[in-house]
Amino acid sequence: MKDIILSIKGLKKSYHDRKSEMVALEDISLDVYEKEFISIVGPSGCGKSTILSILSLLEDKSDGLVDMKDNITVGYMLQDDSLFSWRTILDNCLIGLEVIGKLNDESRKYVLKLLKTYGLYEFKDKYPSSLSGGMRQRVP
Repeated sequence: MKDIILSIKGLKKSYHDRKSEMVALEDISLDVYEKEFISIVGPSGCGKSTILSILSLLEDKSDGLVDMKDNITVGYMLQDDSLFSWRTILDNCLIGLEVIGKLNDESRKYVLKLLKTYGLYEFKDKYPSSLSGGMRQRVP
């Protein structure tokens, strides 16, 4: 049996202003197992990005339990690309590894392989302004 690598139980996220509370997520529960691939699907405004922001530690949850194995790293592509205009496509792809201190020859080769997979290798030395919107979304 596969191990659970992520468990969410009763997740809730509320946003407050001076007059009201808006509940973005309520009673979300799921388990993700080792080597499992999942998708979060739903209409605009249902909380998909909010779940990912909580898992990525970009937002705090209001209530519930999120239990993730220590060796799990969560990241996701924001709806608008967040590429740095002054960095090349390759340098944009490497920034996460730089920040966490894991940029080395092996990880660099892997990123170059990803650029080939996504059809962006020939643009690795270009800047984001030279890519179409769809291409910008594919930058890993």
